[in-house]
Amino acid sequence: MKTIHTRLATLDDASAIARLSAQLGYPADSDEVGRFLTHLLPDPVHVVFVAEFNGALCGWVHVFLSRRLFMLPFAELGGIVVDEAFRRLGIGAALLTSAEAWAAGVGCILFRIRSNALRTKSHAFYERMGYIASKSQRIYDKQLPG
Repeated sequence: MKTIHTRLATLDDASAIARLSAQLGYPADSDEVGRFLTHLLPDPVHVVFVAEFNGALCGWVHVFLSRRLFMLPFAELGGIVVDEAFRRLGIGAALLTSAEAWAAGVGCILFRIRSNALRTKSHAFYERMGYIASKSQRIYDKQLPG
């Protein structure tokens, strides 16, 4: 029987998270991911879950508490990826369900996902999970010194 298990990420997961991040188009080495995890894992407004399928780490999700001056805090998806070899098995749904449970547990009544307009397969997944597209926007970046 094939089983999906989600759990909180640990520093030992850095290399697998780095490998999966590259599949999403965000290459990072395991040392860099380890540094990010060192800051995120103890922070109570962030959570990272990983998914294992028959013992193989095959996905991760990062969620954080987002605060605005003009609205109640809400949960926001920082990223989610499932290994290409393990997609369409319910792993993404299991990760997102764990993330939603964490968000509800910290008092959020809204879970927000921002998704690149080009990731149409992701859009269909989010809609199957009950999410509704609420707006379109542009994102502006500026590199700062240092």
